[in-house]
Amino acid sequence: MTRTGTGHKAHTPFFSRPGVRRLAPFVLITAIALIFIFENRASVEIRLLVPMVTMPLWGALLIAWALGMLACLFTLRRRSNRRP
Repeated sequence: MTRTGTGHKAHTPFFSRPGVRRLAPFVLITAIALIFIFENRASVEIRLLVPMVTMPLWGALLIAWALGMLACLFTLRRRSNRRP
């Protein structure tokens, strides 16, 4: 007994899947950003409006990166809620 095309999904290559194509640039940029962040280990003085804070540069970069990711998530969530 031979199978017909009904009920059998065609194999989609991994990198052709929409979820992977959307996630791949995020993973690549995140990996590069984290390498850059953790390579910068010198201590720096940072002014936070009024106080001066001395902290490792990687900590300041990591905080800025995390705030950027949060802003991106809120923007994407807000945009997806607008669509019918």
